[in-house]
Amino acid sequence: MAVNLSIKNVPEELAEQLRRRARRHHRSLQKELLAILEEAVFGAPKRLSLEEAYRQVRRLKLQTESEAVRMVREDRDAR
Repeated sequence: MAVNLSIKNVPEELAEQLRRRARRHHRSLQKELLAILEEAVFGAPKRLSLEEAYRQVRRLKLQTESEAVRMVREDRDAR
């Protein structure tokens, strides 16, 4: 079950920086804060090198650009 958390007395400058960060990542402020908390608790997700990404594309036998787009969107929406 999800829990609601609240942070009080956030300085305006910090809140504005968080809003900007959320916009850069195309997320709501709520989703951005959750992503920050997850990274702090569980660690940053591993980023693939270009070579690793190429191997994964080959392993998945992607044939078209639309398949790749679908997979990227699914990954992004899962965050």
